[in-house]
Amino acid sequence: MAISILVTLLINPTILRFLITGFFIYVVSSSVLSWYRLRHFKGPLSASLSYFFIVKAGTSGRMWDVYKDLNKQYGPLARIGPNDLITDDPDIIRRMSAARSTYQRSGWYSAMKLNPYQDSMFSLRDTAAHDKLKHRCAAGYAGRENPTIEAGVDFGIAGFINLIRTKYLSTETELKPLDFGRKTQYLTLDTITKIAFSREFGFLATDSDVHRYVESTESMFVFNQLCGEVPWMYSIFHSDWMLGLLGPKATDEKGLGKLMGLGKELVVARFGPDRKDEQDTLGAFVRHGLTQSECETEALFQILAGSDTTATAIRATMLYIITTPRVSQALRTEIAKGIRDGTISNPITHDEAKKLPYLQAVIWEGLRIHAPFTGLVPKEVPPGGDTVHGKFIPGGTRIAHNTWAVLRRADIFGEDADLFRPERWLGTDTAQTDLMQRTTELVFGYGRWGCAGKSLAFLELNKVFVQLLRNFDLQIIYPAAPWQSTNYSLFVQEKMWVRVTEAGPTDG
Repeated sequence: MAISILVTLLINPTILRFLITGFFIYVVSSSVLSWYRLRHFKGPLSASLSYFFIVKAGTSGRMWDVYKDLNKQYGPLARIGPNDLITDDPDIIRRMSAARSTYQRSGWYSAMKLNPYQDSMFSLRDTAAHDKLKHRCAAGYAGRENPTIEAGVDFGIAGFINLIRTKYLSTETELKPLDFGRKTQYLTLDTITKIAFSREFGFLATDSDVHRYVESTESMFVFNQLCGEVPWMYSIFHSDWMLGLLGPKATDEKGLGKLMGLGKELVVARFGPDRKDEQDTLGAFVRHGLTQSECETEALFQILAGSDTTATAIRATMLYIITTPRVSQALRTEIAKGIRDGTISNPITHDEAKKLPYLQAVIWEGLRIHAPFTGLVPKEVPPGGDTVHGKFIPGGTRIAHNTWAVLRRADIFGEDADLFRPERWLGTDTAQTDLMQRTTELVFGYGRWGCAGKSLAFLELNKVFVQLLRNFDLQIIYPAAPWQSTNYSLFVQEKMWVRVTEAGPTDG
């Protein structure tokens, strides 16, 4: 009955005209109000009237490229949406994320849940609750309560080297192409799961996507990103009724539900009657009072955060190393000298790696030239508004990070900031080097929102290049198209085909 009445009303010409006119007035008035609110900030015309620009950038697969020159064109605060600005000013980013800042995480973070029913440390918006949770999780990322972290990294790299040597080692007469992009992700996944749960998942041992983890996570990148960038999409798809109707379940065979089930499976034994106090990340979480559901969520997010970005940093830096002969030779020479002098063990230790100046320059330059994470991570202006660069920003406005542009600022990194040149880190001007380092560290966030796994990422980077280059020579097979790379805040990089041979005797 109700449906028939509704249909009758809708086919009435007068009522239909009234509805269409009302909708048109709503759209026009909303667009005008959106434009007026941030009218003093420049940006693409469509950005002031709708979310079209953000959606176009977010679905392009090259969002870093869409945004990278925006601030050069429109200023340090450019408009990218009805309620959205983006900045390439590192001082503004630090101001928003400082310990005493009154800025808060915006609604973008709520869409970054791997489990849509439970916040992780990354998605939690309440500042006090976030700080408390981060404090309880901190011990899991430190060597004091997780003494096997470095051994776990060594274990993963050794497994990677073994996989290459047994399946993908080419000779003069036989080519065995290695997809360095995909296998690097297997390396970081086995490493983080070994450190976090005292057992690796077996990506390297099976040379496969265990639990279809990679497939499941990559399939949700675009959707989660759009829900974060377009508020009404989040309101619809994360509403109680929508989650009740179509939401993921831990019993699902793929997608988010599959990942939720994996998180539950990893944690349940630590809370059962036969539980053991393990010296790993999850064990530290339990000892510091995280509930079972909190552990499930943090464990799941830790796998993604601890593997994906590090894999991208390894892939990209290695690509630049092996396609820049000067850099490759200089790094190999430093490694070979360290081996001859006895200052590099096998495997190299974290402390030994930190004493190799050219290696450190390569690592920092790799992080700078190809930031492993390009998410907007917008912060919300406090209710009373703020004045930045002489312009008032209304409360509730979202200000996003233009990370790729920050790391290519000529006033910080030099006029050749688009060039991979590790030597820029070896200058005698320590103040300039410190400035470059503080700026590049923004890839890990800043202040209270800084990445908890930063030290682990550097530990892996300090080891992996030395261990690979002391064992192998790598050559890009298709230099005109070295990889297939798409970006939806996180990078999906595969088909990075390389020819791997045993390292020559002069390489150490």
